[in-house]
Amino acid sequence: MSTIRMPQLGESVVEGTIGKWLVQEGQRVEKDQPVVEILTDKADSEINAPEAGVITKIHAQEGATVSVGEPLCDVDANAQAAAASAGGAASAAAGGSAKKGPTLVPPPTPEASARVDVGGGSGSPAIRKLAREQGVDLSVVSGSGNGGRLTKDDVLRAARVAPLDSSVPPAPLAKSQPQAEQPAAKAAPTGPATISSGAFRPPPYLPKPGDQEIPMSRRRRIIADHMVYSKLTSPHVVTVAEVDVHKTENLRKANKDALKKEGVNLTFLAFVAAATARALRENKSLNARVLTDSYVLLGDINLGIAVDTPEGLVVPVIRNAADLTVRGLARAIDEVALKARDNKLTPDDLAAKSFTISNPGRKGNLFGGAIISQPNVGILRTGEVKKRVVVVEHDGEDTMAIHPVMHMALSYDHRIVDGVAANTFLWRVREILEEGDFTI
Repeated sequence: MSTIRMPQLGESVVEGTIGKWLVQEGQRVEKDQPVVEILTDKADSEINAPEAGVITKIHAQEGATVSVGEPLCDVDANAQAAAASAGGAASAAAGGSAKKGPTLVPPPTPEASARVDVGGGSGSPAIRKLAREQGVDLSVVSGSGNGGRLTKDDVLRAARVAPLDSSVPPAPLAKSQPQAEQPAAKAAPTGPATISSGAFRPPPYLPKPGDQEIPMSRRRRIIADHMVYSKLTSPHVVTVAEVDVHKTENLRKANKDALKKEGVNLTFLAFVAAATARALRENKSLNARVLTDSYVLLGDINLGIAVDTPEGLVVPVIRNAADLTVRGLARAIDEVALKARDNKLTPDDLAAKSFTISNPGRKGNLFGGAIISQPNVGILRTGEVKKRVVVVEHDGEDTMAIHPVMHMALSYDHRIVDGVAANTFLWRVREILEEGDFTI
């Protein structure tokens, strides 16, 4: 028998929360089959079975926080999965014979699962998980289900009427509301992503026909908290450059077909990443992080690449980006983007970035000032590439030509990055792109 323990999911991750068990006690699993979903503040990860066998014991329930190294469940390679009789299950509950294999119980019926989902007391694991996501304290919520059981609607109702001042505990909710009642006005939610200052309060929300209320997912709450924290922490300044990418575009066209045969998609983003990495090596103040009374110029250039997924934005990291060619960066960008969209990123894939690039794609509009991804001190956002009339010099004379042009906006942390350093860095990125000075 082997024990699956909480792994080290990232260099800075010391614990995780049981998000969802994908198996039950008594269920047979195959080697490398996902058995449990672990939630951390960086990513959600699935833990796989190290060998084929039967799940004989689950040590931590959904919603529990488990430290690295603590047991999650036991897998017995010699046990047999089978539906046991009620008498056998009762015998197992009483202890049974220590020499025999575990007595296995059948999976619950859908009806039983539905009853579990609205379990009594402080709530089932599913209810507790929902309460955490919505920022609801279950100890002050009254259940409206049979026997006072908490339901999903109870939690969502409590989230919608959370008090404006988080220091004041909410009053217990009534167990039921008459259908004919006017919908209550909804106050602004509290939580880490909400700013409370002075006497200002947003007006209450009154539900109207046609409105659609969408609860924040866990990832959306993490994004919201991060964005508010970044804006409160870093004094953002934005500077913009216009870039003639005519030479880079010619270089891309000359190489994209050959790289495509290698399975590499040569996009503008790979060239921007290469130019950014080189400029960071030459302008170290943008490759830094702020501490309490000091700041660190980071030795490694690890580029975070913002990737849009159905569940929200994530920023996987390409390590040692300055050591890669354009081909290497293009391949790395493809790999991390695919992992992000397949929801296969690990916490390590999201850790240790030193600078971030945000690429909105073909519909990116002219430019935009992105919010810095903490604890970085800068983020570069590219705009869409559009053909424009530009002035070029030919044989000592100024002439007009139609070239592809892109705008780039650098947001930087003015606590340690001065305007001269920021503009020098962005000027260098622009220069590399305009000269098409790359090693493919």
